[in-house]
Amino acid sequence: MSWQAYTDNLVATGKIDKAALYSRAGDSLWAVSSGFQLQQNEITELAKGFDDPSGLQAHGLHVLNQKYFLLRADDRSIYGKHEAEGVVAVRSKQAILVAHYPSGVQAGEATTVVEKLADYLISVGY
Repeated sequence: MSWQAYTDNLVATGKIDKAALYSRAGDSLWAVSSGFQLQQNEITELAKGFDDPSGLQAHGLHVLNQKYFLLRADDRSIYGKHEAEGVVAVRSKQAILVAHYPSGVQAGEATTVVEKLADYLISVGY
């Protein structure tokens, strides 16, 4: 399966409207849905946030120039919310999945979809 198929499958669930797949360091974009390519400083800060969330805690999570309130930040998952929409980022062994869910989707539904894909990638060595 191509990397693009993973982002397409996330969007096809109906729980995610935009998704991207980056290298674990955040220095390489592997796949992206239309209009969801993060700025380099945004993905760099996100990648750093898995190991040291203090910057995200102090300044918030920024995706496509929108600031999200940080809900969770640990060595695997980073969640952010802005009004009724949100962002879910999950790090696997070699990749970072970043997904956006729109208004009308419950945060728990969106995070479950993204976390399950990350579990799969980890199970196959990614």
